[in-house]
Amino acid sequence: MKIEPRYHQTDFFKNFWQKGTGKYMIDWAGAELSFEKFDQFSKLFYEVDEIGDSAAKEIFFAMPFAEAMKKIDDYSRHKISADENITANLKSMLLQMQQVPEWLDKKMLAAASELSRRSGLSALIVLRDFTLMGGYDYAFLNKPLIFTGALKKGAVKRLRDTLNFWITVTRKDAMNVHADGYRFCVSTRLIHSFSRLMILGKVKEWDTEKWGLPINSWDMMATYIGFSLTFLLGLKKLGMKISKYEEDSLFHLWKYIGYLIGIPVNYIPNNAKEATEQFYLWSSIQPAADEDSVLLAKALLDENLISPVYDNVSQRKRLKYLHTCCIRHLLDADVNERLQIPKVLAARLFPSFLIVRNKIFYALKSKQYQIVKGDDAQREVLKRYLEKA
Repeated sequence: MKIEPRYHQTDFFKNFWQKGTGKYMIDWAGAELSFEKFDQFSKLFYEVDEIGDSAAKEIFFAMPFAEAMKKIDDYSRHKISADENITANLKSMLLQMQQVPEWLDKKMLAAASELSRRSGLSALIVLRDFTLMGGYDYAFLNKPLIFTGALKKGAVKRLRDTLNFWITVTRKDAMNVHADGYRFCVSTRLIHSFSRLMILGKVKEWDTEKWGLPINSWDMMATYIGFSLTFLLGLKKLGMKISKYEEDSLFHLWKYIGYLIGIPVNYIPNNAKEATEQFYLWSSIQPAADEDSVLLAKALLDENLISPVYDNVSQRKRLKYLHTCCIRHLLDADVNERLQIPKVLAARLFPSFLIVRNKIFYALKSKQYQIVKGDDAQREVLKRYLEKA
């Protein structure tokens, strides 16, 4: 199947790239937008991680899910040899993943980890209120979530899983082979494949021509651009200064994570310019938020009311208010309207406070202090989710 740009003439697309967040990305990254490379990337809409799918069939279809996950974790903890007693496709995947690519730069991984940790709670706000919430504005991207029961399982679980993944892969040395971040990539890759196989095998309503294959390589790449390009932009919007080397290092980290997860490495962006140009192409085949998007957005916003971060009901209500303020600050006005984010009094007050606070904190405190404090704050939030969610 072949796809063409379908929504590039819509107000949704034009407003984003001519007036909204997309214009900010273009100006910041120096991106040059065109559809010249559309066919080069659009084929990924109908391509998936076939190696991961073959491995997932061997292990998930052979035993109960919990037992399979235990075996996956065991395999990812040690070096796999060519004569290891493991099924062929799973062995092939693990052998490929444990080979460190020649292009990998360990110093850049370290710099990306430091940036992620020193960004502290601002990073978690950006991930939740900009990256995750903003992603709900792309209707087709959300379809796998709907068909794998994201609404039924609740926003707490998705937030906990996303938070756990992000914090684990961004810690110091986490991406060394067999370290915690690497192991998380192994399990995540196979869960993606398992979810895709379940959708294709059981969901008769899945429209491949319209939505692409479930969890396809192009959607995956767009998701990882969210963890790099959108994440960096969100931190800038909250007053954090980031060097060019830190920016490039973060893209390098997510290029490696994407490679481990099964995205074709030649398509993964290396910097903000490439990411913006690629995101432009991908967004041209995505329509604006639909009813499912609104439901997902409401579930994420209402998650604050049952959040394990606070036990007190009044604190939870205040948390929802603060996140609503951040969403309205970080997302474009028309996105807030489409996702039906409620208007609140003094919506600019808390984001303005955060910006001033961040500028003062990052100007006065040493980099090492920022890293330690940020790491502690992020781990504390994750601890509460893992213990109580």
